[in-house]
Amino acid sequence: MRVILMTGKGGVGKTSVAAATGLRCAELGYRTLVLSTDPAHSLADSFDMELGHEARQIRPNLWGAELDALMELEGNWGSVKRYITQVLQARGLEGVQAEELAILPGMDEIFGLVRMKRHYDEGEYEVLIIDSAPTGTALRLLSLPEVGGWYMRRFYKPFQNISVALRPFVEPIFKPIAGFSLPDKEVMDAPYEFYEQIEALEKVLTDNTQTSVRLVANPEKMVIKESLRAHAYLSLYNVATDMVVANRIIPDEVQDPFFQRWKENQKEYRQEIHDNFHPLPIKEVPLFSEEMCGIAALERLKNILYQDEDPTQVYYKENTIRIVQEQNQYSLELYLPGIPKNQVQLSKSGDELNIRIGNHRRNLVLPQALAALQPAGAKMENDYLKIRFADAARS
Repeated sequence: MRVILMTGKGGVGKTSVAAATGLRCAELGYRTLVLSTDPAHSLADSFDMELGHEARQIRPNLWGAELDALMELEGNWGSVKRYITQVLQARGLEGVQAEELAILPGMDEIFGLVRMKRHYDEGEYEVLIIDSAPTGTALRLLSLPEVGGWYMRRFYKPFQNISVALRPFVEPIFKPIAGFSLPDKEVMDAPYEFYEQIEALEKVLTDNTQTSVRLVANPEKMVIKESLRAHAYLSLYNVATDMVVANRIIPDEVQDPFFQRWKENQKEYRQEIHDNFHPLPIKEVPLFSEEMCGIAALERLKNILYQDEDPTQVYYKENTIRIVQEQNQYSLELYLPGIPKNQVQLSKSGDELNIRIGNHRRNLVLPQALAALQPAGAKMENDYLKIRFADAARS
């Protein structure tokens, strides 16, 4: 299965790009599912038709769905939901309130991963396009396998074994006092089973022959900053980005003086996108005169994005940024084919690493793990500039 994740800052148009990509894949004969995992769904609005939790056919070879965290919870983690509801009701909450609050913060991200894994295992579709949550939420989703694994192995599994062993002895004392039972084995097993699914999915997410992220950005300063940060974090989790879509560019034929200043700013920011994401391919999409709503509008977007291309191809196979941890040190590896090291100048300001090569400059927004450190040396190796980071006191 080919997995394509569309992400970007909220409001940049990633849902429209995801929907248009789905149209092109279906047109080429691929059985395609476009799945929205964003809690603020807009995929149904984009296709201008009702969509729900289960996949609904939109046209031949194309299906759409919007993740419902409550239904996913009931279908896959019903015992846990019932237990959390029982606990909340024992604390005085009414039934409906308790059921709603049984969806704990962060569960939308978890169920998005689990839904992806289920479709991957079932193999019903050839292409899965994820209209993901805005970048901040999507990046937290990518950290779940690593962070969850640490807690599950070191804390949860030992606690689970102790809890199951002690439950028959403690339950008769605990329930009359607390008003609810201790979790049984079914409830205790569910989180670990979830973790195992997510851990298995990590292998799919980090295989750049199967999974690619496509960043959707507008030519605006704040959007570019967030997209650069997202690119760095994706690299930290070894998830490949193969394309950037620069969306809503004001066309040249718009000559109204009201837009002149805006067009000048966009020209500058478009160049920044090309410079800072090089050598990733950049596709530019104009600002349309009508909203991207309905199949006809999405067809126009599809034709501009892909023309005769196959969207399932991997547009860029190299990892342009790699972040490697060795013992207690990090190194950032930047793909710069054909550039000698003596032409590279580095400087760091806050969480930004400035890289100057001749007359060209690239700004990388560093993930938190590197932002607190300082560059402590660099070398060129196999077309990668390898920058070592260390604590300022040690470097």
